[in-house]
Amino acid sequence: MNTPAPNRSAAADWWRQAVVYQVYPRSFADANGDGLGDLPGVTSRLPYLKQLGVDAVWLSPFYPSALADGGYDVDDYRDVDPRLGTLDDADAMIAKAHELGMKVVVDIVPNHSSDRHAWFREALAAEPGSPARDRYVFRDGRGPDGSRPPSDWMSHFGGPAWTRVPDGQWYLHLFAREQPDFNWDNQEVREDFLATLRFWSDRGVDGFRVDVAHALAKDLSEPLRDYGGVHPDAMTQLPLDGSHPLFDREEVHEIFREWRKVLDTYDPPRSAVAEAWVTTSRRVLYARPDELGQAFNFELLVQPWSAEQFRVEIDAALSAAAVAGASATWVLSNHDVVRHASRYALPSGADLDAWLLADGATPAPDAEQGLRRARAATLLMLALPGSAYLYQGEELGLPEVADLPAEALQDPIWERTGHAQKGRDGCRVPLPWTREGSSFGFGDGGAWLPQPASFGALSAEAQDGVEGSTLELYRSALALRRELQADESLQWVDAGPVARTHLLHLRRPTGWESVTNFGDAPVELPEGEVLLASGPLTGGQLPPDTTVWLRQV
Repeated sequence: MNTPAPNRSAAADWWRQAVVYQVYPRSFADANGDGLGDLPGVTSRLPYLKQLGVDAVWLSPFYPSALADGGYDVDDYRDVDPRLGTLDDADAMIAKAHELGMKVVVDIVPNHSSDRHAWFREALAAEPGSPARDRYVFRDGRGPDGSRPPSDWMSHFGGPAWTRVPDGQWYLHLFAREQPDFNWDNQEVREDFLATLRFWSDRGVDGFRVDVAHALAKDLSEPLRDYGGVHPDAMTQLPLDGSHPLFDREEVHEIFREWRKVLDTYDPPRSAVAEAWVTTSRRVLYARPDELGQAFNFELLVQPWSAEQFRVEIDAALSAAAVAGASATWVLSNHDVVRHASRYALPSGADLDAWLLADGATPAPDAEQGLRRARAATLLMLALPGSAYLYQGEELGLPEVADLPAEALQDPIWERTGHAQKGRDGCRVPLPWTREGSSFGFGDGGAWLPQPASFGALSAEAQDGVEGSTLELYRSALALRRELQADESLQWVDAGPVARTHLLHLRRPTGWESVTNFGDAPVELPEGEVLLASGPLTGGQLPPDTTVWLRQV
């Protein structure tokens, strides 16, 4: 069983079983009608999130950026992009969230800056070997004239992870060339990020989501180690001893222990959660109490619709969290993956990249099945102990917009991969708030990514107060979850080896139970008072692709 440390207050541990709603600011709400979401737009919609029932709002980057990678190319970590507002707008948004009883979590992007960052501009103007260049990773090239990259390291967005500058040196970028990697062996880099943590904490931010947490520490000793030019699958192929030259190195934990010391100077301590794409056994290290305290569990993002697979991953995540002294985290969608209403609409094992390249036509999605399973998976996720991270629009049942035209795509993956991967724009299409309008209520103007005509019927306005709508399901589930929540434990209710292949039945300490039917035939509904179901229940049976919450009477 996971429980908070006895000397910690409830206020300090608010995150342990919180529901955190991710806002992608450029796609959430546009207050000034320029087609781009902004901070005043977020503030205007906070009452909606309060009514939804979330505990915290997590904002993806809103810092000054050229948008080479959707805002994850940061020009200045202690300012707001003028297209999205001002620092005063950020303060107003934080204050309004707190007034409504919600915490605020912000993204911090420590692996790389943008190439417009003042430090990188200084580095380009400086000489090789200068202190300005040492804040980043600059190296001479290979070959007699230095014309070959310093190593075979590859960018996540395709192509070499090195770009040459006019004086002949090369700089490292594990992502887009506009995102030069920091050198975390440099003490000035470390101190500056501690200053950023203090800057936002002093303004009232309650926590931080740490982007690419597993990549900060790198083996930069000469000669640089090649690794074959192919990125390992971070969740299955990275070495378990922290020895990869770029990812999940042991030295990264020293960095986060420094961060925790700063975060703990606040009352209550600021929370943090790591985006660390590593194996479960390694992920627990980031979640230790003297480091970030929590780390994302991404396994449910990649699992097929299978009772057995879900159970294995739930058990593994709960066990790992217990080892770390953290709480488990649960994620079904975010700004980097195909929305789960669409994933579950496709045959098991479907190639999502190929499906996106086919504009969502091949294989043909079963949208009704996808939404049924998405609702059932969400109700199951919300029944689990730990933190639930929701992505904007999933409460409306939004599907992936797979048929965005090539000319509308913004994600650098599209160009970087030579059009071999369409990228992540389909889950970042601006939200529909109203049935009609030039951008379905997103703003007075259009939207920076085109919205499909079907969004009107899925809008918040269209679903508000409608019994059985996905929005009302989320509202009911979050209200009940808050009422029923107890300590961080569960008990599996074993219905026998046959039923186990298609049923997940769990019991929480208050006698609250959740049952999910992953099979293709109805099953008898267990005894108990029905509190909520993800879909209609008929004839005392639990239909396929449906979750029900029960209470023993």
